[in-house]
Amino acid sequence: MAEYLAPLKDMHFVLNELADLEGIARLPGYEEFGGDMAEAVLDESAKFSSGVLSPLNVSGDRARIRWEAEEGGRVRMAAGFREAYQQFIDAGWNGYSADPEYGGQGLPKLLGAAVQEMWMAANLSFSLCPLLTSGAIEALELSGSEAQKACYLPNMVQGRWTGTMNLTEPQAGSDLAAIRARAVPQADGTYRIFGQKIFITYGDHDMSENIVHLVLARTPDAPPGVKGISLFVVPKFLVNADGSLGARNDAYCVSVEHKLGIHACPTCVMAFGDAGNFGGGAIGTLVGEENAGLKYMFIMMNAARFSVGLEGLGIAERAYQHALAYARERVQGRDISGRLPGNVSISKHPDVRRMLMLMKSQTEAMRALAYSVAAHHDAALRHPDAEARAQSQAHVDLMIPVVKGWLTETANEIAYLGVQVHGGMGFIEETGAAQYMRDARITTIYEGTTGIQANDLIGRKIAREGGATVKTVIAQMRATEAELKQAGGQIKAIGEALGKGIAAVEECVAHILAGYGDDTATVSVGAVPFLRLMGIVCGGWQMGRAALVAQARIAAGDGDAFYPAKIVTARFYADHLLAQAAGLAQTVVQGGASALEIAEEML
Repeated sequence: MAEYLAPLKDMHFVLNELADLEGIARLPGYEEFGGDMAEAVLDESAKFSSGVLSPLNVSGDRARIRWEAEEGGRVRMAAGFREAYQQFIDAGWNGYSADPEYGGQGLPKLLGAAVQEMWMAANLSFSLCPLLTSGAIEALELSGSEAQKACYLPNMVQGRWTGTMNLTEPQAGSDLAAIRARAVPQADGTYRIFGQKIFITYGDHDMSENIVHLVLARTPDAPPGVKGISLFVVPKFLVNADGSLGARNDAYCVSVEHKLGIHACPTCVMAFGDAGNFGGGAIGTLVGEENAGLKYMFIMMNAARFSVGLEGLGIAERAYQHALAYARERVQGRDISGRLPGNVSISKHPDVRRMLMLMKSQTEAMRALAYSVAAHHDAALRHPDAEARAQSQAHVDLMIPVVKGWLTETANEIAYLGVQVHGGMGFIEETGAAQYMRDARITTIYEGTTGIQANDLIGRKIAREGGATVKTVIAQMRATEAELKQAGGQIKAIGEALGKGIAAVEECVAHILAGYGDDTATVSVGAVPFLRLMGIVCGGWQMGRAALVAQARIAAGDGDAFYPAKIVTARFYADHLLAQAAGLAQTVVQGGASALEIAEEML
């Protein structure tokens, strides 16, 4: 089974031609990350991903993690993970995006997105540990006290300590207003935390010296609902005044979930103060202001939602590589056109080619969309002009649910196609195709299901602001459409398909703005189809931009076969994906009322 190889050619193309890495490298604080430095970062990440992480993907899936009851409950990782993690932090990867003040590399979000994609494609289970740590670091950087930053961030950035986010409880699920975990204030200014959290990724493991839990809980006088939630830092081991590790805190993994996929990643049930006689409550310190915990946690949540979208991209790329290699090697049947003698590889069969091109074109569209959003994130942070920062932030806010929702849903479809390309062998675990389908399934669920992302998109991101940002995006897409239509041949056809897709988005946005306030339930029935429509059309927009760049390179005399292939891929995307836009618009605009009526009668 072939190991993962980072698609560096396409990554560099998207970074430089579509996301303007050189422009990002001119922003204050990012000056060193253009050109040769960016290439070196990607090359080293590619080597680590294929040489260290990828070989552990299958073995970790088969061996799984192990929970032991000793010491109140602890987790042992699969063979090789501890060693790989040590190499990971020794190479400085854990702090790739963190503030250099605390030992981080300070990479732009754009460059970091490409690095993350590689790790996630190579070994999704492993990549979830630094993902959660990165989110915890960002939350503490922005909201923690100076004492908390000094205590935790240097070791977390280095990777000696990892981080988690603890939101979900058995009775609450996605309804954070129903959280019951308690935080009892103590005379010394600390709090004793009591309660249980579920689905805690890397809640316990044996790869780091300490684990820093960020925990949502309620103080005794907290108001009900989400307005009464506070955020606390609760380390696995308490930290002494000199920075050394002290006593074991009363925070334990009491069991692990037995999951469909990501078998090498521990998903823990955590007990704070409820795991027996281990200390009478977990000791924690308040982050920021009391009752403002949800605001702080959403710092982690938004970063995690973008990263989960990258997980979808990584799995899609890995599944495509796997399916393509198998299709080229598997000889079965004759060429239906009669042009090739004897039996041929299945990659020559029309339907297999269709499936492979669906995998390839959507993966490339996903990459282009995600990286472009990452570039806007960097501009929102570092652009010297305040208005430009605000515009970029509005773009990021609009597109985060699309990146999270569309990329992960599409990754599931691509992983499914990967199994189908293998035929009967895809159903056999030994070929490896099934693992991508199993691993992909969680990505549409955690950090907010696709329905949650879609409701956020139509409600907070479109209806609440009167569609201002989405209309700006539509105008940008229309400009690309005009450029495409000015060209001939396949380029013009891409523009025509994109134009129809944009019209579908416009129709749906008008429907959302007209009906959301008066008939929210009916409009919300179309939320997920609209999110899919936005993903497909915005992906088509990026593929159209890619085709224009490729055409210009060809016209300038560049003979690299990459460029005509990019145009063909963009045309395929237009014919097979953008063509779905009108049907999705029909569902969004017309399907809400009938769905609710049927549900009223039948459910």
